[in-house]
Amino acid sequence: MGRLEEMRRRRRRRFRIRVAVVVTVMALVAAGASVYELSAGSSTGRVSPVSSPPARLGAAGGPGPSGRDQTIQATTRPSPYGIQSSWVVAENNRPGTTDWQIVGTPPGQIAGFADQTSASQGQAVGLYVTTDASTFQVEAYRMGWYHGAGARLVWTSAPIQGVTQPSCPVQAITHMVACDNWAKSLTVTIGPAFVQGDYLLKLVGSGGQASYVPLTVTDPASHAAYLVENDIYTWQAWNDYGGYDFYAGEGSCPTGVYPICSRARVVSFDRPYHYGQGGGDFLGNEYPLVRFAEEHGLDVTYETSANLQQDPASILRHRALLSLGHDECWSYHERLAAQAAEAAGVNMIFFGASPVLRHVRLESSPLGADRQEVDYRDSSADPLDATGPAREVTGNTWSDAPANWSEVPFTGAQYTGYVRPGEAPVPYVVYDGSSWLFDGTGLTTGSRIPGLLVSDFDQVRPGLSPANVQILAHSPMPLNEVQTNVSDPASDTSYYTDAKSGAGVFDSGTVTWIPDLSSSPLVNRMTGNLLALFGTGPAGQVQPSVANWQAVYGG
Repeated sequence: MGRLEEMRRRRRRRFRIRVAVVVTVMALVAAGASVYELSAGSSTGRVSPVSSPPARLGAAGGPGPSGRDQTIQATTRPSPYGIQSSWVVAENNRPGTTDWQIVGTPPGQIAGFADQTSASQGQAVGLYVTTDASTFQVEAYRMGWYHGAGARLVWTSAPIQGVTQPSCPVQAITHMVACDNWAKSLTVTIGPAFVQGDYLLKLVGSGGQASYVPLTVTDPASHAAYLVENDIYTWQAWNDYGGYDFYAGEGSCPTGVYPICSRARVVSFDRPYHYGQGGGDFLGNEYPLVRFAEEHGLDVTYETSANLQQDPASILRHRALLSLGHDECWSYHERLAAQAAEAAGVNMIFFGASPVLRHVRLESSPLGADRQEVDYRDSSADPLDATGPAREVTGNTWSDAPANWSEVPFTGAQYTGYVRPGEAPVPYVVYDGSSWLFDGTGLTTGSRIPGLLVSDFDQVRPGLSPANVQILAHSPMPLNEVQTNVSDPASDTSYYTDAKSGAGVFDSGTVTWIPDLSSSPLVNRMTGNLLALFGTGPAGQVQPSVANWQAVYGG
């Protein structure tokens, strides 16, 4: 897998350009551009412009003084796009603003991080900011739909004196970059104005400087149908602030040796994100789904990867776990929690390719618990090797020794490769047009959606995937245009149901499903069908999977 992975970093940089285009499209929509939906009964994928406001239930059950009150007051009902909650509808009927956006390249310099990745009401969050501005303010935006504006301003700080913080040291051996030597700039109390959800804290300097700090505001009492997981482990894995992340680092290394020697073995949440304008992977790989869910008033609540590890039982309070973005980095206890929930009937949606591929664990930092993420990607170099639990030792992947715990029986498909940088996107090809996933789309077996598949893809693997896995889409990937270790590469959208619990498990087969929500009405309709089924309870009780992989791969 060495050559495959060496090229992934270059591919990811190209993918971030695509993400920037997605954000631009969302900005155009917020400015009043037409929204499109599939024409009813269309068999060609043609679309017609329609208005697309969120469904409205009026003010009843609207936001209360806390996330907990919302859970008590809210009423729910089914809709074509999933289980709808009155409080989410009411929240997104409130006035929004496009001021959250950072347009172009701001002047000067400002960056920061929070000492918590998530918080609930009543907690305090410390912000650490470095800037060349004389003063700056913090604007807290709850991200959602808000009549197309995309966010609502909930809080603004007083002006704060700007300072240039010291450089962040790099640890020898682990190459961890940590900015825990910075002075705290301010403390934000998560008060009643902070309705549970995904937030971008916008740092705005007096000279026009701007960047983001992401924060998830949780509601520990929520029993919402959908639990949205912000994939902070993978955000941080690709964060090269200070020159190092899990995939690359500064300095020379022997050629042809993988993983690259200069990479970080430990990465710290005590530093800003060096990409996504400070927001990490949120805007491109996660926000389109958040926006979709809130536009349609869906019964959602939000947690991070770390929350799933810290409170494993939280997944059991919901009907479906939504794994967003490029969710490749999982810890042992997060995985235990998710697989226990699936065995108890909680549905799983893997919106991005290569889920549960990488093996990480958390450690404390000087700023708090679970602030350092460990992934040696070489079990022999991990200090826990031969001394700690085998499934805490970080090998290159979960399938490698000493964990020896393939993710494929859980996710349904295996990460197989990616479209090389510079190659054209590959069409998405429907394999089972009779499936519930394609209801109302006009798509039939053999229908193609051009330009949908870019970057990573997953594939059903006989002998590893569950025996009852159903292939919903099978998109052959041109062998001369992808980086892969198999002779028959394909992107498979797969679905299987647990024979005992009835839980459904869906793997989109592509890392671009969520970004494609911003441009493809067909992906919007399929996502609605998926959430409508998975929001009602164990999907296998309604739509048990029907094995068809033999017709594709033999056996």
